[in-house]
Amino acid sequence: MPNPILGVLFHWIGGFASASFYVPYRRVRGWSWEIYWLIGGLFSWVFAPWIFASLQTKDLLGVLSAAPADVWGLCVMFGLLWGMGGLTYGLTMRYLGLGLGTAIALSLCAFFGTLMPPIVDGSFFTEILPTTHGQIVLFGLFLCLAGICVIGMGGASKNNDLTEEKRREVLKEFDLKKGIWVAVFCGLMSSCFAYGLASGAPVQKLSAAAGTDPLFVGLPVLCMVLLGGALTNIVWCGYLILKNKTAGEVTQTHAREDGTRPKIGVNYLLCALAGTTWYFQFFFYTMGESQMGSYGFSSWTLHMASIIIFSSLWGFALKEWKGSSRKTLTYVFAGLLLLIASTVVIGYGNYIGGAGGGH
Repeated sequence: MPNPILGVLFHWIGGFASASFYVPYRRVRGWSWEIYWLIGGLFSWVFAPWIFASLQTKDLLGVLSAAPADVWGLCVMFGLLWGMGGLTYGLTMRYLGLGLGTAIALSLCAFFGTLMPPIVDGSFFTEILPTTHGQIVLFGLFLCLAGICVIGMGGASKNNDLTEEKRREVLKEFDLKKGIWVAVFCGLMSSCFAYGLASGAPVQKLSAAAGTDPLFVGLPVLCMVLLGGALTNIVWCGYLILKNKTAGEVTQTHAREDGTRPKIGVNYLLCALAGTTWYFQFFFYTMGESQMGSYGFSSWTLHMASIIIFSSLWGFALKEWKGSSRKTLTYVFAGLLLLIASTVVIGYGNYIGGAGGGH
C-alpha cells in the first residue's frame, strides 16, 4: 500500500540533494563553467542513472528494449527540452544566486510541471478537482506557489537593500535583469522533465512486471529522460569548449591568467560528488512518487517546494542574504513557512484520499 507520509519524506531528501548539488562546484578551481558542468553532468545524466537502475531494478536492458518506440521518443524529446532548462540553471545560479534564482525558476517549473500532465490526460477534471482530497492537494499547490512568490519578493527586496558594490561581494556576477530572463526560460523548459516522467508510465509497468520493487520502478524511466538531457548539455558544453578553447583545462596544472591553479584530482572528485548528488534528487523523487498513489502528480510540487526550502537555507549558509533588511528576511522566512505548510497539506490530502481512495 502507498504511504504518502513516507513519500513526503523521500521528496524532502530529494529536495535537499537538489538544493545541495551546486555547492561542490563552488570549490572547483581553475576550470571554466563548461568543463566542470560537463564532467559533473556525466555523473548526473549517464553514470549514476544507469548504475543505480542496474542495481535496484530487474532486467533493466530487457525492460528498456521492450518499451514502445513512441514512449522512447517522448521521454527523450522531453529530456532534450528539459536539458535546455538544466544548462541554464547553472547560469541562473551565477546571475541570481541560489536563493533568488531557484525561487524564480522553480515557481514556473512547479506550476507547469504539476498541473499540465493531469490536465492533458483529463484526470484533473474527473479525479482531482471534484474530490475533497484532490482539492486539498490543489490548496497545497497554491500554498507552494504563494511561498515561492513571497521568497521572490524577498529577493527583490534584497536587491534594493544592497549597493552594487555589496552585491558584487556576495555574488560577483549578479545581474538582476539578465538573471530573471534566464530564470524564466529555465523554469519553463525544466518543467518538461515532469512530462517525460509521465510519458514513461508504461515503462514503470514493464519494470514492475519484471519483478522490480515498487519503490524503484521509475528508475528505468530516468535513464531514458536523462539520455535526452545529456545530449542537450553535451552539445552545448562541447560548443563552448571549442569556442573558448578550454579543453586543455582538464589536464592543466599550471596557474591561469586569473591566478587560479587547478587541482585536477580534487576538481574531478568535486564534480563527481556534485553530479551524483544531483542525480539523487530524482532517485528519491521516484521513490516518493511511488508512495503518492493516484495523486502522483502532486510529487512535482513536493519536489519543487523541498528544493526551494533547502536552497533558501543554503543561501543563508553561503551568506547570500548577508546585509539584508528585516523586511527582506521577513519575506524569506514567511515564504519558507508557506512552503513547509504546502508539503504538509499535500501529504495530508494524499493521506485522507487513501493514496487513491474514493471521493
